[in-house]
Amino acid sequence: MENLVELHKAEYGVEPDSVATAPGRVHLIGEHTWFFKDKTLSMAVNLPVYVAVSKRSDSNLHFNFVQLKEKKRSSLTTLKMKKEDKWANALKAVVYGFVSNGYKCPGMDFTVFSEVLPSAGFGITTAIKIAGTWAVKDANKFRISEDNMIRILERANRQFLGLENYRADIFTGVYSKENTLVLTDHARGTYDLLPFKFKDKTLVLTDARVPRITTWNEESLQQPENVLLLGELKERKSTAYGGWVYEDSGSERNEVLSVVSEDVRRHLICIMNEHRYVLDAQIALEKQDFAGFARSVNKSHEGMRTLYDISCPEIDWILKRVQTLASPAGDPRNPVNCGRITGKGFGRCTYSVLRNEDVEKYQGVLADYERIFGFQAEYRIVKTSRGVRIL
Repeated sequence: MENLVELHKAEYGVEPDSVATAPGRVHLIGEHTWFFKDKTLSMAVNLPVYVAVSKRSDSNLHFNFVQLKEKKRSSLTTLKMKKEDKWANALKAVVYGFVSNGYKCPGMDFTVFSEVLPSAGFGITTAIKIAGTWAVKDANKFRISEDNMIRILERANRQFLGLENYRADIFTGVYSKENTLVLTDHARGTYDLLPFKFKDKTLVLTDARVPRITTWNEESLQQPENVLLLGELKERKSTAYGGWVYEDSGSERNEVLSVVSEDVRRHLICIMNEHRYVLDAQIALEKQDFAGFARSVNKSHEGMRTLYDISCPEIDWILKRVQTLASPAGDPRNPVNCGRITGKGFGRCTYSVLRNEDVEKYQGVLADYERIFGFQAEYRIVKTSRGVRIL
């Protein structure tokens, strides 16, 4: 905090009027299903992003990202997205969110401080937006409810950045608490907090450093006709979280999906399976049943690999060994460790939930990984985190 204030003062000549922080984020299961109004299970992690804001006497906007050593400029009168502005577009979108909602903003100076860069894919760009939104509100003494703050963020995403898939990101960055996960119901536009209190477990994020490539165009799946097909396979179930499930009969699924190509069929089946894994994980977490939660995570990665076509041999190799770290090898139906692919786009990262005593073994796995594949993976031990706050 003190370092950020001094850096802001050194850059702009004044102390910030407000400083806010928001956490990084990992989607655990279901991040690809939002278009079909399904559910996403997410975790806020202690990879904090700090945003400092001070007001100006003119209409100019200045942005400084400390770790990137990059500075950008704009103004309230020429506020538009520019490809070359990259991370600064997130803060311009925040300003747009306020201005387009009728709030009179002055020019402002922004400083961003984050030891994890947006390219890592752990929700850093979203954290910049959320921390920026709270800092702008506080600096300008705007009286805005939390619900309206969410609407400002959604307007920033949709109307300025042209993004839709960010409700789970926002809920996680705003509402998270320590030792909880966030379950977003995209159909209802709501969220719930689930307990995550496994004291004998350690959370590990790993960047496998595999070059990130797009194996297929995910937007091709997000078509209204595919939504209608999955709608035919939805069944009301009052005992399930959210009130419905997908038809589990293979023959029924195949009959409804017989009108699409084999690739689309597999991808849609993966979407339906993800919904079930989220619901299974929700039940397990409520019971504090780690094995049940871990089965859902491991099955989800298997689906990402075999049905959704977004994994790669390097990621699969790491996660296979996560499941076999226990010695002697345990019953795969009752896993003590779990992990899955995650990260920006089609991902190059993993999250793992390991027994405390297996963390040192995992370090050995990554050493073997570098020797075999030639990529030097970077890992971080993290904890669950609370959501955005003013400092």
